[in-house]
Amino acid sequence: MDLQSQEAILRLAETHGRDQVVVILGAPDPEAAEISAETVRLGDPAYAGALAGVQLGLGVYHVLDDEVKADIPPEVWDEQIGIMADILEADALNAAVAAIRAQPLDAA
Repeated sequence: MDLQSQEAILRLAETHGRDQVVVILGAPDPEAAEISAETVRLGDPAYAGALAGVQLGLGVYHVLDDEVKADIPPEVWDEQIGIMADILEADALNAAVAAIRAQPLDAA
């Protein structure tokens, strides 16, 4: 996740409240999805961006997750995501993000 995205997500979480922000990822491979999910939930593992050491605890999902798909109008899904859903390994992507989501947050 690039530094500008980290800054924007931090700003949104501070402005609207962490419980009001959910991050939807579109990473094409499980490793990238896992790192991005970890960044917005547990803090930037590379300690390079605005989320270095910042545990936002945000909800995070991959766009191919069934819960996300259920909230997207079918015509939008077909036009914007459909072909990628056929190409990418949705199960692996969803599992990578779910594993991060399942990790407990540090007690502060």
